[in-house]
Amino acid sequence: MTAAYVDAASGVSGDMFLGALVDAGVDLGVLQRAVDRLGVDGLRLTAVTTRRNGVAATKVDVTYPVQDEVRGLREVLAIIVASGLAPDVAAAATSVFRRLAAAEAVVHGVSVDEVHFHEVGAADALADVVGTAAGLHELGVTRLFVGSVNVGSGTVACEHGVLPVPAPATAKLLEGWRTHVAGPARELTTPTGAALLTALGRQVAAPPRLRGLTRGRGAGRSDPPGWANLLRLVVGEAA
Repeated sequence: MTAAYVDAASGVSGDMFLGALVDAGVDLGVLQRAVDRLGVDGLRLTAVTTRRNGVAATKVDVTYPVQDEVRGLREVLAIIVASGLAPDVAAAATSVFRRLAAAEAVVHGVSVDEVHFHEVGAADALADVVGTAAGLHELGVTRLFVGSVNVGSGTVACEHGVLPVPAPATAKLLEGWRTHVAGPARELTTPTGAALLTALGRQVAAPPRLRGLTRGRGAGRSDPPGWANLLRLVVGEAA
């Protein structure tokens, strides 16, 4: 059984997850082909090797149409169903968006069908979620384990104004999960990142014993002084 362990000691976002997968050996073309199946014109992935606090990592960026439309859950799921993705990739992506929509519904006091994802449901998040699902599939990962999640601190600016970290949807998604605060005063775990972990993974108290390890490091967008803003992914056969 191939398993993976996510070290989210510096938080997690969709693009950090993509970077860790590419750094662990997934060809960027595999992710791009999965994203292309979504049928969103102009949605492209690029990858570069960079450093965070002197540690080498891969940074994946998503470029997408500037005027991408706001989408509801039904529209997002329809895009995934029509994509022709591998069944387990489509199922994983669907579970992530369903979980994200459920959290947003509670936060805003509306039904799941009334949720509009805004930035989260835009093309970049579709690429993050589908790309991550496709990358895990490419590595043959059937079990995903997660350590304590660093949510960050301070405030974050979003559509609803300036809010304390973690953002309401992130906090809802991580209910019952072990979290901590360390490092720079900023958002370190995004709603998309939290949805990926909680929909696809299971939290454990300690890293699992894995054989034949492959490691990947995904770089976050910023490089704050004295802080390695990285998501670490370890892949191997479960002992």
